[in-house]
Amino acid sequence: MKTISPNIEKEREMIVRAREKGKWAVFKTYVRLSGPGWLQSAITLGGGSLSSSMYLGVLVGFGLLWLQPLAMIAGIIMLSAIAYVTLSTGRRPLRTINEYVSPVLGWGWLLASMTANLVWSMPQYSLAIASFQQNLLPNIFGPPTVEPFTGKVLAGLLVLGINLTFLIMYTLGGRGVKIFEIIVKTMVASVVICFFGVVFVLTYTKQIRWQDYLAGFIPDLSLLYMPSKHLMPYIEQVPEQFRSYWINLIVSQQRDVLISAAATAVGINMTFMFPYSMLRKGWDKDFRGLAIFDLSTGLFFPFILATSCVVIASAAQFHAKPAPGFLGERDEKGNLIQPAPNLVGSFQKLIEGRAIFELGPDKWNSMSNEEKENFLKSLPEADRKLSAMMVRRDAFNLSDALAPLTGSVVAKYVFGIGVLGMGLGASTMLMLINSLCFCELLNRPLKGWTQFFGGLMVSLSLIGVLLWRDAQMWLAIPTSVFCMTLLPLAYLSFWLLLNQKKLLQENTPTGVKWWIWNILLCISFTLSAIGSVWAIYSRIGYYGFYVICGFITLVVIVHIIRKKKVRETTVEPS
Repeated sequence: MKTISPNIEKEREMIVRAREKGKWAVFKTYVRLSGPGWLQSAITLGGGSLSSSMYLGVLVGFGLLWLQPLAMIAGIIMLSAIAYVTLSTGRRPLRTINEYVSPVLGWGWLLASMTANLVWSMPQYSLAIASFQQNLLPNIFGPPTVEPFTGKVLAGLLVLGINLTFLIMYTLGGRGVKIFEIIVKTMVASVVICFFGVVFVLTYTKQIRWQDYLAGFIPDLSLLYMPSKHLMPYIEQVPEQFRSYWINLIVSQQRDVLISAAATAVGINMTFMFPYSMLRKGWDKDFRGLAIFDLSTGLFFPFILATSCVVIASAAQFHAKPAPGFLGERDEKGNLIQPAPNLVGSFQKLIEGRAIFELGPDKWNSMSNEEKENFLKSLPEADRKLSAMMVRRDAFNLSDALAPLTGSVVAKYVFGIGVLGMGLGASTMLMLINSLCFCELLNRPLKGWTQFFGGLMVSLSLIGVLLWRDAQMWLAIPTSVFCMTLLPLAYLSFWLLLNQKKLLQENTPTGVKWWIWNILLCISFTLSAIGSVWAIYSRIGYYGFYVICGFITLVVIVHIIRKKKVRETTVEPS
């Protein structure tokens, strides 16, 4: 693969000299040369992570704070193995997997990554569009200037134009890549600072009990099948025969958000981007230490800081707290509080679901609008209160937390810029990953029109965003659940590669190192496999196991056929 870093030998010399001077010199050099890890951070700190973190806080409070760090640690272990294999061999991973492991796993990894790019780009576009319409330029991309849908289309085209500009910069290489990486680092920093500010304000106003926050890092597996302890008292106020509606609804959403949060920590498309970004920079085995440092600083710390802050902020503001305006509340002057417009549809859907659970769909559909409205008004206060608690907030509802510190206007724009950075950074990186995937699919060099067209393919997902009618943030949850099902493909492929002595030769881990690598990779793969099976089962039930068994059977059949062909070609003619 052609390197686009003209200073690669200079960078290698810097690392060698730094090692001679000591750890502090190595640290400073690694900070200066880092890059691919920050690109990974731009992908993972997108709409998926923001949505998952926010809904974790809304649904379970601090109870699942342990989940995302665990998923990220498992992902970094696997990415470290990917870095080790890639930098030890200097070979393009797809061809390596096809040759040394299985073409089923190799092509499956590629196609799954491309699918993930298309699917995951939808919440990124949704997030960036919403930042323009709700926070940054609402008067330009909304009433009275244009209709909401027209504004959505115009904002989407603006986001697409920015993405394509970034894609062209990276495609051109050289200085364009450096500028792009600086922009990405700035976006990631703006996101982290923005949400850190929210937590600071909540701490300053004493809305956070830090002992509860720290307790959230202790796993509570009861949240896999029960609502949180803060929601249960409200559920118990509902008539007993109707409690199962709320319990099943909340637990189902908790499971989806849990899977989504794990999937967005390190997605399958990130496993594709990382090795190619290192090869593109010209890194080899002298840079293995830098690669692992890059993952720790550029990926782990920004991710943990940002996602933890979002969980804390959303839990403090929203968990087990009814959204204002749905229960007849009044302000200090006695005026009736109006609900946020973006929450009205969600509330109506929840309260109607409760009514349908009691009456049945046939009877509900046979009622007139007036009868439906009267029945909804007759429902107990406990049901209305739970509906107000469970409405699907958008991230922009969090911006109110900054108002006491900066004022409502400044808070609105500061938060909008941070969220826009998330959407733009992640959507641009997904275009870039898809361009790499497309070039590998056609076995073409990673440059020129092939790379650009591959990136442009992702823009098709913008159509799905324009047609989505539910809460914009919630779009990330079902897409992330889908992508979780694909993750074990990549994990298994590189785990098997790390144990290929024929490939790694003298770089093959031995002794204690072999045991450490394989134990860690076994844990990472097992966690991803559990998440994948759970995601498949939650969507298609036992049919999912037929899909899994069919795929495993295909891998085994192809492996046997390839092994037979290799044996035939190596047999000497008599």
